[in-house]
Amino acid sequence: MSGHLTFHKNGGLIETNLPLSLVSRGKVRDIYAMDDKHLLIVATDRISAFDVVMPQPIPGKGEVLTRMSEFWMDHMEWLVPNHLTDRFLVDIGGFDRETVGALGARAQVVRRLTPLPVEAIVRGHLIGSGWKDYQRTGAVCGIELPEGLRQAEEIPGHAIYTPSTKAAQGAHDENITFKQTVDLLGREMAERVRDVSLALYVECSVYAHKRGIIIADTKFEFGLNDEGILHLIDEVLTPDSSRFWPADQYQVGTSPPSFDKQFVRDYLESVDWNKQPPAPDLPDGIVAKTAEKYAEAERRFTEGTTL
Repeated sequence: MSGHLTFHKNGGLIETNLPLSLVSRGKVRDIYAMDDKHLLIVATDRISAFDVVMPQPIPGKGEVLTRMSEFWMDHMEWLVPNHLTDRFLVDIGGFDRETVGALGARAQVVRRLTPLPVEAIVRGHLIGSGWKDYQRTGAVCGIELPEGLRQAEEIPGHAIYTPSTKAAQGAHDENITFKQTVDLLGREMAERVRDVSLALYVECSVYAHKRGIIIADTKFEFGLNDEGILHLIDEVLTPDSSRFWPADQYQVGTSPPSFDKQFVRDYLESVDWNKQPPAPDLPDGIVAKTAEKYAEAERRFTEGTTL
């Protein structure tokens, strides 16, 4: 089998069209059905901001996301099982060598699970929409916090769990309360998702601090197998799903520099754009710098060490 891969002139993979049944095409990932029990997930180099996909991809981004997710999933499997398999595209057969080579590390064969309709967001610091919410209400997603906290400050006591809905492409995720997740998932599963998410954040934050990185916030997604067992799916602690700050440049009261797509968001905030499609073009310099930040995040987390 071959397939058609669309690359941007900057070398980034924009879209895949493979001879398999397309399950979904998200902001970043193209997902195909391999068989009844397996999916093929391709992390393209597309990048989105404010829920809009940018015209230019970030070369190499999809491979960084895939490798980082595999790194975290492998090392956090003692806490929760995940969707990874020991199967690779090159081992399955049927795909020509050119397609396999072009997809590179972007392609994963994973277990086919039933996704939960909730995004599990954990916040350790006041930044982004959480900071805006706190300034307006004194709370984050309904969770009351002490008065007088500053931008980027660590949330006192412990990280907080602030789930959201999983919106369809083109729509915006909406923050929901824990009680609403109980209504969606049942109390036992809602508590399991919350507790596992917080435990993952704590474990990985300790490791990140040793590598000179602060995980300000992150998002996890989960699915169930046929036996109803919770599994970690999608991506884990990547620059797309998390805010990573260099610890040596962190300062309360400011928005710290980051190893994530905040660099793209900051550029978009500086131009005249209403945050509705179509998105403006990203300058070559913004694309190159963002690619550097993604690569640096992977290097800082994974080079020369294990969890």
